[in-house]
Amino acid sequence: MKRSALRTLVVLGFLVGAAIQAQAPSRPASEPPPDTPGTGPFPAVKLVEPGLPDQVVYRPANLAGLGDTKLGVYVFGNGGCRDDAASSRLHLLEIASHGYLAIAPGGIYSGPGAVERPAETTSSESDEDESAGRVQPTRPEQLAEAVDWALAMNAAQDSPYFGRVDPDAVAVSGFSCGGLQALVNARDTRVDTAVIMNSGVFNDRVTSLAGMEVTKDVLEDLHFPTLYVLGGPTDIAYENGMDDYRRIDHVPVAVANIDKGHGGTYNEPNGGAAAQVVVNWLEWTLRNDAKAAAMFLGDDCGLCSDPDWSFETKRLD
Repeated sequence: MKRSALRTLVVLGFLVGAAIQAQAPSRPASEPPPDTPGTGPFPAVKLVEPGLPDQVVYRPANLAGLGDTKLGVYVFGNGGCRDDAASSRLHLLEIASHGYLAIAPGGIYSGPGAVERPAETTSSESDEDESAGRVQPTRPEQLAEAVDWALAMNAAQDSPYFGRVDPDAVAVSGFSCGGLQALVNARDTRVDTAVIMNSGVFNDRVTSLAGMEVTKDVLEDLHFPTLYVLGGPTDIAYENGMDDYRRIDHVPVAVANIDKGHGGTYNEPNGGAAAQVVVNWLEWTLRNDAKAAAMFLGDDCGLCSDPDWSFETKRLD
């Protein structure tokens, strides 16, 4: 009798507990990771500057703390050419923490500080079109406009960036479709290097994306050292990017592959391994840093001996 009563109490307790658990509110979706200041000597922040309202600027939080360091400029096309300038924020914060103005077109539409996307930036051309409601793409011209703004702020005496920007340290970069935006800007004579990430021009047809019509002819406009960062054979851009690399023979060029697929390491802490490669490339090509150059030069270069990477170069030494 006692044993039966005990069993009854246990069952009732289990049922009550299960009912309470079922009625309890579900756990909220996991919060996005916080913005990180990067691993460089200048902890970074992201913000929208009044003079550049349709882009997001990533920069050292304390400009006075730069000392004699001049800010390099790193303009970056977003994945999908979308207008979420925070979609690769961990990558961009890492770059900025090493003394760069990293600028991406669009607004802060994801992660900490996200705001609601303006209604006019959505498409509703057809209720039957699966793409209806998608955000409009950014324009490749916005990368050039970001360079315009940075150099103008460097020259404006009432600007917090006055005299702090190095006009001879300008890089174009981008992820996937954004990498094509970077290539479209290759003819800009102010640009000193390019970093094309998980991207490449289509091999068998004109690349028609986000209002761009891009062919392999764009590669002829490259007039500076160029780095491709790809995600290995599982990256959908791998064949296109590797073909770009094989075709480029008039400027120093390198291709680094890490087995991460098309998504790369953008969302890993501080932008992951790919961000470190990009930082070193910028430090070498824009600031002539010998330690950074060791990652790329010589038979025993850093990437050459790193088992996580495969690395090829032409005209680099």
